[in-house]
Order: sequence, then C-alpha cells, then structure tokens
Amino acid sequence: MRKIVVMSGKGGVGKSTVAANLAFTLALKGFKTGLLDCDIHGPSIPKMLGLTNIHGLETKDKKFKPVEVNGLKVVSMGFLLPSPDMPVIWRGPVKHGFIKQVLEQVDWGDLDYLVIDLPPGTGDEVISIVQLAKPDGAVIVTTPQDVALEDVRKAVNFALHVGLPVLGIIENMSGLLCPHCSKRIDVFGTGGGKKLAEEMGVPFVGEILLDPEVVKSGDEGKPFVQKGTKTAEIFSEIVDKILSNLPEKKEDESKEAADGKEENKE
Repeated sequence: MRKIVVMSGKGGVGKSTVAANLAFTLALKGFKTGLLDCDIHGPSIPKMLGLTNIHGLETKDKKFKPVEVNGLKVVSMGFLLPSPDMPVIWRGPVKHGFIKQVLEQVDWGDLDYLVIDLPPGTGDEVISIVQLAKPDGAVIVTTPQDVALEDVRKAVNFALHVGLPVLGIIENMSGLLCPHCSKRIDVFGTGGGKKLAEEMGVPFVGEILLDPEVVKSGDEGKPFVQKGTKTAEIFSEIVDKILSNLPEKKEDESKEAADGKEENKE
C-alpha cells in the first residue's frame, strides 16, 4: 500500500478538495483506494463526499470498518462527532494517540493507495502522521498569492527536513475563465506555484482554475471528477503526474532481493 499525504502551508487553499478528488480519481482509475481524514479540528471530507449522515464506525474483530462510497473507503474524525458543530478540544498527546489508533485499528483491507488529508501547517498531526504512517510522498496545495506561497515554502522545507518526497505542488484557484467572454482572469495572480517549485527543486504538477462546478460539487457532496468537465480532465492528468513521481516501492525491492536469495540457494 502506497501512502500519499496531502498538505498545505495554510488553510483555505482547497487542500481537502484536492485530497478527496485525488482519492476518488485513483478509485476511478481502478485502484483500490482509501481516504483518511486527519484534519481533526476541521474534518470536511464527510461534507465533500455526502457522508454527513454517518455517526460512528462499525467494528469487526476489534477493527474499525471504513465507510465505502462508490468503491472508495473513507475514515474521518467527522464520523465520530455527534454533530458537525461539535468542536474537538484535544491537546497534542491525545491527537497523537488518536492517529496511532486509527492507523493501527482500521481494517482497510488490501489497498493500492491510502490518501491522507492533513490539517494545514506543520503541527502535531502532521508530525504524528509522518512518524507513524511513514508516507511515500506528499502533495502540497497552494494558491497563487504571495501569502500562501510563503507558507508553502515552510511546508516544502518541512517535507525535505523529514525526508518526505514532494510528489508535486498543485496551484489551486489559479485563474477564472469568464463565463461571458471566455477570457482568463487571474484573480489571485498566477504562476507563483510553478516558480516556487522551480526555486525549491520540487515537481510542479499543474494548476486548477476557479470553477463554479468544483464549488457546487463540494457543497453537494459529489467529487467534481465525476462530472467529466474540463477541470476533471486536467485533474486526472495531474494525478497521473503525481503517480509518476512516486519513488520506487521499497517493499518491491526487498521482495526482489529476497527472491534473489532464494534462487541463489537453489
């Protein structure tokens, strides 16, 4: 199972939208995929996938069972709250314990990919996930304006510091196509994400325009990649680039080495 974390330097850049649609796109491509919402204080995955009616997780053989939606397995802190308005008032050690429990006690089954939606920044939850889950790489989401890019630098430097490969930077809300004249309007500027990626020596995998369908889909609880729009096509290409940037799977190398030893014995 390959683990991909989706992170951002600050909130409000569309990180959870990217995480949900990344996981859904992988499932649409035929991969067995799970989505773990680790944004403990602001879980938005249930809303984005139309799962706000879920309260609690079933257990079997002392393992939690993920909720399944269109072939995607999902676990979120939001499923454990009695109400979406209920705040989670936890300190760092409790959050670390919760993340450890989720990683160890959820029966994901045989997955190809596990996408993990992290909270903004580089705080307790992010550190715990990196330590406990040992992800294969990170996707970092930004918007074009300078304030967001400054925080993304911190996220990239965090990943580099802990040895977490950056699979790609995505520039979200990169521009708006005018519905009347079809001209592009750079509401928040453009090109900042690509320039930052080049400066820091990490991949830039694409930009997502401001699209009313994306907003509408999130509010309706339906991933926008289901709708077959131009934005969905662009996002599918972004996902292909992310997968191509994944490092070689260490388990495969170990297995090949073990197989080689067995052959030598024979």
